[in-house]
Amino acid sequence: MRIEIWSDVVCPWCYIGKRRLEKALGSFPGKEDVEIVWRSFQLDPSAPAIPVETVAESLGRKYGGGVEGGKQMIDRVEAVAAEEGLLFRHHASLRVSTVDAHRVLHLALETGGPELQGRLKEALLAAYFIETENVADHDTLARIAVAAGLDEARVRAVLATDEYADAVEADVREAAALGATGVPFYVVDRKYGISGAQSPEVFADVLEKAWNEAHPKLDLVGGGDADACGPDGCAI
Repeated sequence: MRIEIWSDVVCPWCYIGKRRLEKALGSFPGKEDVEIVWRSFQLDPSAPAIPVETVAESLGRKYGGGVEGGKQMIDRVEAVAAEEGLLFRHHASLRVSTVDAHRVLHLALETGGPELQGRLKEALLAAYFIETENVADHDTLARIAVAAGLDEARVRAVLATDEYADAVEADVREAAALGATGVPFYVVDRKYGISGAQSPEVFADVLEKAWNEAHPKLDLVGGGDADACGPDGCAI
């Protein structure tokens, strides 16, 4: 079973949704056969590579209320995050571009598969929301990527060019084609779409449905067991 997740590393609901999906997978019988692939989505394509304000300042400027208004909006999502065991410091998070972070995530997928990409995704989310690091800074990205298991020289070579930028754009276009208007957006086996950080119960229901479709059981007829040979031989 493959789960593709469109998200951004500066999206608080993407981190919350990640934890809720993980909770559902924790009790899912087929979890060892589930592959998760992270797809790119930019919440704020106009965000600068060099930060000039915090998210609180940006929200207050955009919606009114100044910094305090922005902090109040952040307080609400931080309370939900805490329920999932995530201790955000989102008041101090910086408004920055995420295109380079997405390009490195594509590098991770190509060189180390979903497992390496998953480690990097978790590290980037933690760096942004918990450590309040600048995930647009190339040195910061390289350090996080190397700690996750990527080759430093390869990471820096990607960051020095526009490599994987086309893959990022392709993900964004595909999200629109699939009907995603925001993130997180989950696609299970290209059959089921889940929009938003749904509850673990919603994820569990979709996982079970997709698993049962991929592993159909036969309907037995005849009213039960009849004479047959089994692993212990034949009863005559």
